[in-house]
Amino acid sequence: MDLDLEWLPKVEGSLLLEDEQKEEKLYQLKMIKLESLKKSDHFKQVLNGKKIHTNFYSIFATKNFLKSKKNTLLISFITNKKIGNAVKRNRIRRKLKAITGKILKIKGAINTNYTYIIICKTKSYTEKYDKIFLEMQRSFKKLN
Repeated sequence: MDLDLEWLPKVEGSLLLEDEQKEEKLYQLKMIKLESLKKSDHFKQVLNGKKIHTNFYSIFATKNFLKSKKNTLLISFITNKKIGNAVKRNRIRRKLKAITGKILKIKGAINTNYTYIIICKTKSYTEKYDKIFLEMQRSFKKLN
């Protein structure tokens, strides 16, 4: 009995594509956009809320007081000029934004009903991504 199995790889490939497309649709539904605060009054209000300080950053949080869109998280990243030149400050900001985006993908890790301000510190420039990721994950759990 001789079986013709040429169709098998094609079927497996199409099934994998369908699974990837389903996962992508779910991710797009859950994708949350990061939006920054604009007015100094809003910053002052958030800075009077809950606080957590680490060696790499400080997080300030309050309940949402602004009406925002459904899939947005109000979060601002601040770096002082004391940290270094613009390249260094932007690199720190990008690193912390990437970590925040990765934590957002974890269900329930960041409460989207809060407004956050993250003030970056110099140590976050030299520290490894993984260590900051774990520290930030713990910080957001404490805030929630």
